[in-house]
Amino acid sequence: MHQHAQPGASPRAGFPSRREFLAAAGLLPILAAFSGRPRADDAPRRARFFFTSQGKTALVNADGTGLRYFHFDKPGQATWQPGPAFPDGRRVIFLSMEPRRDGPGRPFSEYYTQTPTHLWVHDLETGSLDEICTKDRLAPFETPALLLAQSDRILVQVVRKNVGQLFSMHLDGTDPREFTRAGEGLPYGLSLSPDGRRIAFHLAGPQGYQVWTSDTDGANRVRVAAQPGHLYFGTSWSPDGKWILYVDCQPAEDPGHDWADVCVGRADGSEHRVLTSGKSMWFAATYGDPKRRGGGSNVPAWTRDGSILFPRRLPGSKVPWEYQPQRPDVDHFNRDFKPDLARGGTEICRLDPRDARVTVLTHSEPPLWDFRASESPDGKSIAFCRAKTGEAPAIWLMDADGTNPRLITRGIDDGGADHPRWLWSA
Repeated sequence: MHQHAQPGASPRAGFPSRREFLAAAGLLPILAAFSGRPRADDAPRRARFFFTSQGKTALVNADGTGLRYFHFDKPGQATWQPGPAFPDGRRVIFLSMEPRRDGPGRPFSEYYTQTPTHLWVHDLETGSLDEICTKDRLAPFETPALLLAQSDRILVQVVRKNVGQLFSMHLDGTDPREFTRAGEGLPYGLSLSPDGRRIAFHLAGPQGYQVWTSDTDGANRVRVAAQPGHLYFGTSWSPDGKWILYVDCQPAEDPGHDWADVCVGRADGSEHRVLTSGKSMWFAATYGDPKRRGGGSNVPAWTRDGSILFPRRLPGSKVPWEYQPQRPDVDHFNRDFKPDLARGGTEICRLDPRDARVTVLTHSEPPLWDFRASESPDGKSIAFCRAKTGEAPAIWLMDADGTNPRLITRGIDDGGADHPRWLWSA
């Protein structure tokens, strides 16, 4: 479950919530950015995707073959996570972290960002692993945010004195330049326009969660969506580069952020459209049982033809993990497991942004919880997660029209699999 600061609350009033900070620092899988659409001059490529299972990252071909989990033999590194991919589909930036500096007697807010991180370029074909961003280091804690197209520059989240800020720098770490200013809020949910010239992101700042676009150096900002009481979250560009896709949640009505509406806004800030009604999109995914719980924010996804995939709530549905607004959130989940009160589920739908027409792609009886749908770069398949009430999810694949659904993996020891992320590879 992805918790957010309440709109109107300033991150400067104190260190942000653990979950909000981890998201902004690029340490939650839902926010990792990967290369997308094939180019016309590309040599033949194959579609495959990353996913996570029990804290491990794996890569598998779209037909379920070639499954492998990543293990890197580098001393002193406790965790590994994939980040942005290069346009060639072979090289991926990985983030590693040394053993965490927080723990008993060492509060997260003070000590977590004292944990040194390292950035690496890993070649999926040759197996090479080379550390980057080692020069002109700004802080011990730096995480990758976005790889700039046709450039040797990368956007990196840097945390200094408990303040997160984005910098643009060369891949070796030299020539760091401010992309955002310290203290204006936490920028994350970044995406790059199809032509590589503009960046969309949401900014969690004193005025709430707002969606913006800017040049790749942070200049010429345009506000796309902002309104008191509304939490606008996640960004992705339409295939034609004219629209930004995001969701709208209203925390005063839904403090657990379970549901949201799907929105688009023109990249030039001239128009904002709400495409769904009744907060019908499942936003804060929660699953599992008390021994094996998990989740993370859902965001809608574009298809190659300009449609939108999203998980739609069946009428009257209620998740088994009930948010508890009356008590302090000390575990960044703050939910009680009440499977007896759960009902319904969700289905993957295709949404036409021109007329808001909805086409249902998945159906199950009894209802299941389908979520995190995304189309393969060649447009032939859709990967999604499917979970029974109170159980961990598995990753499924179906044809682009919703036919031929098939199970791909239940993860390590059938313990669950989540966060499928397509990679268009040579």
